[in-house]
Amino acid sequence: MLKSHSIDTNLPKLPEQPEGVAWPTRSWQKNKIRTNDSVRFLKLCDEIFDLNEAQGVTYALAIVQGGELVYERYDAGSRSGVLQYSWSMGKSITQALVGILVRQGKLDIYEPAQVPEWQNDARREITLDQLLRMSSGLEFNEDYVDGQASDVIPMLQYEGRHDTGAFAANKPLLHKPGTQWSYSSGTTNIICRILKEVVGDGASGMLRFMNNELFEPIGIKTATPKFDTSGTFIGSSFLFATPRDFARFGLLYLRGGTWDGTEIVTPDWVDYARTVTYLDETQAYGAQWWMKPDQTEWFYSSGYDGQRILCVPEKDLVLVRCGRTPAEEIDYVWERFNGLVDVL
Repeated sequence: MLKSHSIDTNLPKLPEQPEGVAWPTRSWQKNKIRTNDSVRFLKLCDEIFDLNEAQGVTYALAIVQGGELVYERYDAGSRSGVLQYSWSMGKSITQALVGILVRQGKLDIYEPAQVPEWQNDARREITLDQLLRMSSGLEFNEDYVDGQASDVIPMLQYEGRHDTGAFAANKPLLHKPGTQWSYSSGTTNIICRILKEVVGDGASGMLRFMNNELFEPIGIKTATPKFDTSGTFIGSSFLFATPRDFARFGLLYLRGGTWDGTEIVTPDWVDYARTVTYLDETQAYGAQWWMKPDQTEWFYSSGYDGQRILCVPEKDLVLVRCGRTPAEEIDYVWERFNGLVDVL
């Protein structure tokens, strides 16, 4: 079910940084985890890591409670300083970059997106808002296995890899913009190409912008984005960082976009991200962020192979999991990962 694009004004309030807890701009303030069932907590953590061959591997689990790093665990040769794949968690970071430019008055998401390929046909009506909410109506097959059917594989690995945004922008319109929801990595890369043009100076300009406006102010030192040949950030899929830095990004959104008194993105922009665009029994989506369909107050950034940054406002929690688990096995991990919230 496709929802209205207006921001939900009944969203649960986001928690403030507790008094006396330092912002983790330089380093994480650490504390002991507070749990109502320590035995159950440890059992769930063990099960998240003790996977069989079909279930793959968990590299890292990090938990932030009340703004403090209270638990982290690593396996399979990983450790705190090892960079992990974002995969589609990069989409949520892209949403933040758009929000910064919106705050600066350089973008209006409700105006038609400035895409050269669309100026002479019906695609010229597509807005940045519709791209962010995956309701552009553009054709794009989000398949990660079948190289013949997939649009993701040729975009990232073959003919589209040099200009990922152009590859996706050249797809035809299947539905009237704003009427159908369809998850698409291509639309995120179209957004990233627009960002490159607004910021200017190609990949180097975009990297400076990302570092100066987002990463450095919140203490993220390890973020390593990948750019295609045209200089577009491949925001659909390719940013590397440590679990602690992914947790910093999650905390920024759990705190409503403000970090130690500095507004990185506005509270309305965070609410826009976590306002439901699409909802069915198995999934709920906002704007480059997901929600838990039966508990839409939980919002999370999600990536291929089971990457996740989960924000739980009611308990002031950020949970990060990095690993390599195929889609057909990942529910086992998420049942235990979500179960951690119940005992915290």
